Amino acid sequence: MKQTVENLERTYKEILQTFIHRKSELGLYEAQQFSKVLLEQQISPEELVSLHQTVLVELFPTVPEEILDSFDLLLEVMMGYGLAYREHQSLRDRQLELESEIDVAANMQQTFLPEVVPDTESLDIGVISVPAHKMSGDYYHYIKDDNGCIGIAIADIIGKGVPAALCMSMIKYAMDSLPEQRLQPAALLENVNRVVEQNVNNSMFITMMYGSYDTRSHEFHYAGAGHEPGFFYRAKEDQFEELYAKGIVLGVTKKPHFREYYKKIEEGDFIVFLSDGVTECRVEDRFIEREEIVTFIRKYMHLSTQEIVNNVYQELASLQNFSLRDDFTLIIIRRV
Repeated sequence: MKQTVENLERTYKEILQTFIHRKSELGLYEAQQFSKVLLEQQISPEELVSLHQTVLVELFPTVPEEILDSFDLLLEVMMGYGLAYREHQSLRDRQLELESEIDVAANMQQTFLPEVVPDTESLDIGVISVPAHKMSGDYYHYIKDDNGCIGIAIADIIGKGVPAALCMSMIKYAMDSLPEQRLQPAALLENVNRVVEQNVNNSMFITMMYGSYDTRSHEFHYAGAGHEPGFFYRAKEDQFEELYAKGIVLGVTKKPHFREYYKKIEEGDFIVFLSDGVTECRVEDRFIEREEIVTFIRKYMHLSTQEIVNNVYQELASLQNFSLRDDFTLIIIRRV
């Protein structure tokens, strides 16, 4: 309940008397408690100065005129300070509100990501996705159909925050709602592009790569929409090659054409999907070379795929002093 001016004056007068006459810690403590009351009552700094002047005159009627005049100057200073302080508080409240919204969106993003990898005897799948900030622009998804085919998608939304989270929900819905016969990579990207083109602002772009692995024939078909090329490792030759898939980014045109690519997967072969947060890792004044990423993968390729991606992330993050400049997502799919 808001106190009257008379009550505030009475309380402050008692506090000031206690402090002046006793110079005790009790007066300082009471002043601290009174400051909380002032905040609750939304008393401005200039109002407090005026209150102090009023009480001081009541206690010491013979206060020199020069001292009283000085309060006029202090009032002007406090008025400017009070305005700046209230503006600061308003901005702080807005920032807290925005951070709360971001927390909600970040939690929402997590619900869009798969909780577990597809369960299949012939594949070992490892994934790590680490946002550079609270919100991530990276997205990945799995689809498993009744025929033993596993779809794997990775996307990078150029644009952060709440709009990115909404885009993720859109991509997930577009992919999950497609019938099984439309899960071919090129056809899937065309369908997702139609959803993105109709619903996403022109200032946002989405790159994506999608592959479909047939666990019966061990054939991997994939297509890309302007996404960072991954890698393909062929165990028989012990060689890495670039997993490149040409295609325009999603949402730019209504009727894009996506080319479909194909790999036959033998035992020990593996596929690497990644976001540009992996390849654009900065070491001092340069970007890391793709060959260096391959070196890190080779270093740990005797381990499970989950251990590989975890260790590669640790290596690259340590080069950046664990301060990511971009979202980091790395997926490895190995035939076992």
